[in-house]
Amino acid sequence: MSKILVTYVTMSGSTAGAALAIGEELIHLGKEVDILPLEKVTDPSAYGAIILGAPMVMGWHRSALEFLRHHRADLQRIPLALFVTALSLTSAGETEVNDVCLCVDGNLAKPPKNSHRPNLKERYSNIRRYAAPILKAAQPSRPVSLAFFGGSLDYRHLKIPAMLFVMAVIRAQPGDRRNWPAIRSWAQSLPALFSSIQ
Repeated sequence: MSKILVTYVTMSGSTAGAALAIGEELIHLGKEVDILPLEKVTDPSAYGAIILGAPMVMGWHRSALEFLRHHRADLQRIPLALFVTALSLTSAGETEVNDVCLCVDGNLAKPPKNSHRPNLKERYSNIRRYAAPILKAAQPSRPVSLAFFGGSLDYRHLKIPAMLFVMAVIRAQPGDRRNWPAIRSWAQSLPALFSSIQ
Protein backbone atom coordinates (compact mmCIF):
# COMPACT_ATOMS: atom_id res chain seq x y z
CA MET A 1 0.00 0.00 0.00
CA SER A 2 1.29 3.47 -0.82
CA LYS A 3 1.29 6.34 1.64
CA ILE A 4 -1.68 6.84 3.97
CA LEU A 5 -3.08 10.30 4.63
CA VAL A 6 -4.41 11.03 8.11
CA THR A 7 -6.15 14.38 7.90
CA TYR A 8 -8.35 16.25 10.30
CA VAL A 9 -10.29 19.35 11.20
CA THR A 10 -10.02 20.49 14.79
CA MET A 11 -11.57 23.26 16.85
CA SER A 12 -9.63 23.02 20.10
CA GLY A 13 -6.98 20.41 19.37
CA SER A 14 -9.01 17.38 20.45
CA THR A 15 -9.43 15.87 16.98
CA ALA A 16 -5.85 16.78 16.07
CA GLY A 17 -4.64 14.74 19.06
CA ALA A 18 -6.70 11.75 17.98
CA ALA A 19 -5.39 12.05 14.40
CA LEU A 20 -1.82 12.15 15.68
CA ALA A 21 -2.39 8.98 17.75
CA ILE A 22 -3.89 7.22 14.70
CA GLY A 23 -0.94 8.24 12.54
CA GLU A 24 1.55 7.10 15.18
CA GLU A 25 -0.08 3.66 15.36
CA LEU A 26 0.10 3.28 11.59
CA ILE A 27 3.77 4.29 11.62
CA HIS A 28 4.42 1.66 14.33
CA LEU A 29 2.87 -0.86 11.94
CA GLY A 30 5.44 0.12 9.31
CA LYS A 31 3.15 2.27 7.17
CA GLU A 32 4.23 5.45 5.46
CA VAL A 33 1.95 8.21 6.74
CA ASP A 34 1.32 11.93 6.31
CA ILE A 35 -0.58 13.61 9.17
CA LEU A 36 -1.97 16.93 7.98
CA PRO A 37 -4.66 19.42 8.90
CA LEU A 38 -7.32 19.31 6.20
CA GLU A 39 -6.54 22.80 4.90
CA LYS A 40 -2.99 21.63 4.03
CA VAL A 41 -4.17 18.72 1.84
CA THR A 42 -3.59 19.65 -1.80
CA ASP A 43 -3.80 16.35 -3.69
CA PRO A 44 -5.72 13.52 -2.04
CA SER A 45 -5.33 11.41 -5.18
CA ALA A 46 -1.63 10.98 -4.33
CA TYR A 47 -2.47 8.65 -1.41
CA GLY A 48 -3.21 4.96 -1.20
CA ALA A 49 -5.74 5.44 1.63
CA ILE A 50 -7.27 8.35 3.50
CA ILE A 51 -8.40 8.70 7.11
CA LEU A 52 -10.44 11.84 7.81
CA GLY A 53 -11.53 13.01 11.24
CA ALA A 54 -13.52 15.98 12.47
CA PRO A 55 -15.49 17.05 15.54
CA MET A 56 -19.24 16.86 15.92
CA VAL A 57 -20.58 20.03 17.53
CA MET A 58 -23.53 21.37 15.55
CA GLY A 59 -23.17 18.61 12.97
CA TRP A 60 -19.92 17.17 11.63
CA HIS A 61 -17.50 19.94 10.76
CA ARG A 62 -18.48 21.64 7.51
CA SER A 63 -14.96 21.51 6.09
CA ALA A 64 -14.85 17.72 6.40
CA LEU A 65 -18.21 17.32 4.67
CA GLU A 66 -17.12 19.67 1.91
CA PHE A 67 -13.87 17.71 1.43
CA LEU A 68 -15.89 14.51 0.91
CA ARG A 69 -18.18 16.19 -1.62
CA HIS A 70 -15.40 18.00 -3.48
CA HIS A 71 -13.21 14.90 -3.85
CA ARG A 72 -15.93 12.37 -4.69
CA ALA A 73 -14.22 11.20 -7.87
CA ASP A 74 -10.88 10.57 -6.14
CA LEU A 75 -12.50 8.89 -3.14
CA GLN A 76 -14.18 6.30 -5.36
CA ARG A 77 -10.68 4.95 -6.08
CA ILE A 78 -9.08 5.44 -2.64
CA PRO A 79 -9.97 3.46 0.50
CA LEU A 80 -11.48 5.83 3.05
CA ALA A 81 -12.00 5.66 6.81
CA LEU A 82 -13.73 8.36 8.84
CA PHE A 83 -13.79 9.28 12.50
CA VAL A 84 -15.84 11.61 14.62
CA THR A 85 -14.97 13.15 17.96
CA ALA A 86 -18.04 13.93 20.03
CA LEU A 87 -19.15 14.69 23.56
CA SER A 88 -22.38 12.75 23.51
CA LEU A 89 -23.62 9.75 21.55
CA THR A 90 -26.86 7.81 21.83
CA SER A 91 -26.61 4.26 20.55
CA ALA A 92 -28.75 1.15 20.67
CA GLY A 93 -25.68 -1.00 20.02
CA GLU A 94 -25.49 -0.48 16.26
CA THR A 95 -22.54 -2.13 14.54
CA GLU A 96 -23.23 -0.71 11.09
CA VAL A 97 -25.11 2.07 9.35
CA ASN A 98 -25.97 1.75 5.65
CA ASP A 99 -23.57 -1.20 5.32
CA VAL A 100 -20.68 0.80 6.77
CA CYS A 101 -19.01 -0.84 9.77
CA LEU A 102 -19.04 1.25 12.92
CA CYS A 103 -16.43 1.45 15.63
CA VAL A 104 -17.96 3.06 18.70
CA ASP A 105 -16.12 4.04 21.85
CA GLY A 106 -18.02 2.25 24.60
CA ASN A 107 -17.17 5.05 27.03
CA LEU A 108 -18.95 7.56 24.80
CA ALA A 109 -22.06 5.69 23.61
CA LYS A 110 -25.05 5.51 25.92
CA PRO A 111 -28.43 3.87 25.29
CA PRO A 112 -31.53 6.08 25.54
CA LYS A 113 -33.10 6.11 29.00
CA ASN A 114 -36.46 5.33 27.42
CA SER A 115 -36.14 3.70 24.00
CA HIS A 116 -39.76 4.58 23.14
CA ARG A 117 -39.43 8.26 24.06
CA PRO A 118 -35.86 9.54 23.74
CA ASN A 119 -35.31 13.04 25.09
CA LEU A 120 -34.05 16.00 23.02
CA LYS A 121 -30.38 15.30 23.72
CA GLU A 122 -30.80 11.60 22.86
CA ARG A 123 -32.65 12.40 19.63
CA TYR A 124 -30.01 14.90 18.58
CA SER A 125 -27.01 12.73 19.42
CA ASN A 126 -28.40 9.53 17.90
CA ILE A 127 -25.69 7.59 16.08
CA ARG A 128 -27.78 7.20 12.91
CA ARG A 129 -28.56 10.93 12.87
CA TYR A 130 -24.87 11.72 13.24
CA ALA A 131 -23.82 9.23 10.56
CA ALA A 132 -26.40 10.06 7.87
CA PRO A 133 -24.99 13.38 6.56
CA ILE A 134 -21.43 12.07 6.73
CA LEU A 135 -22.20 8.96 4.67
CA LYS A 136 -24.32 10.99 2.25
CA ALA A 137 -21.44 13.41 1.65
CA ALA A 138 -19.11 10.44 1.00
CA GLN A 139 -21.39 8.83 -1.61
CA PRO A 140 -20.88 7.00 -3.86
CA SER A 141 -17.84 5.95 -1.83
CA ARG A 142 -18.42 3.65 1.10
CA PRO A 143 -15.94 4.10 3.94
CA VAL A 144 -14.30 0.95 5.28
CA SER A 145 -15.14 2.16 8.79
CA LEU A 146 -16.83 5.05 10.58
CA ALA A 147 -15.59 5.52 14.13
CA PHE A 148 -17.00 7.58 17.00
CA PHE A 149 -14.69 8.62 19.81
CA GLY A 150 -15.02 10.84 22.83
CA GLY A 151 -13.55 14.30 22.35
CA SER A 152 -12.58 17.05 24.72
CA LEU A 153 -14.38 20.25 25.56
CA ASP A 154 -12.99 23.64 26.43
CA TYR A 155 -15.63 26.35 26.16
CA ARG A 156 -12.95 28.97 25.48
CA HIS A 157 -12.41 27.48 22.01
CA LEU A 158 -16.06 27.55 20.92
CA LYS A 159 -17.90 30.37 19.20
CA ILE A 160 -20.87 31.67 21.17
CA PRO A 161 -23.63 29.83 19.17
CA ALA A 162 -21.76 26.51 19.43
CA MET A 163 -21.05 27.07 23.13
CA LEU A 164 -24.72 27.81 23.86
CA PHE A 165 -25.79 24.77 21.85
CA VAL A 166 -23.38 22.48 23.70
CA MET A 167 -24.47 23.88 27.06
CA ALA A 168 -28.24 23.87 26.39
CA VAL A 169 -28.81 20.79 24.20
CA ILE A 170 -25.83 18.48 24.68
CA ARG A 171 -25.26 19.61 28.28
CA ALA A 172 -21.67 18.46 28.12
CA GLN A 173 -19.23 19.27 30.88
CA PRO A 174 -15.73 20.52 30.03
CA GLY A 175 -12.96 17.94 30.10
CA ASP A 176 -11.11 15.36 28.02
CA ARG A 177 -13.07 12.19 27.16
CA ARG A 178 -10.69 10.74 24.59
CA ASN A 179 -10.26 6.98 25.00
CA TRP A 180 -6.71 6.47 23.76
CA PRO A 181 -6.77 2.65 23.76
CA ALA A 182 -9.96 2.69 21.62
CA ILE A 183 -8.47 5.23 19.19
CA ARG A 184 -5.22 3.29 18.84
CA SER A 185 -7.00 -0.05 18.49
CA TRP A 186 -9.12 1.32 15.64
CA ALA A 187 -6.00 2.63 13.91
CA GLN A 188 -4.40 -0.81 14.14
CA SER A 189 -7.42 -2.37 12.40
CA LEU A 190 -7.34 -0.07 9.39
CA PRO A 191 -4.54 -1.50 7.20
CA ALA A 192 -6.36 -4.82 6.91
CA LEU A 193 -9.62 -3.05 6.07
CA PHE A 194 -7.89 -0.94 3.43
CA SER A 195 -6.17 -3.98 1.91
CA SER A 196 -9.43 -5.88 1.71
CA ILE A 197 -10.82 -3.46 -0.89
CA GLN A 198 -7.70 -2.71 -2.94
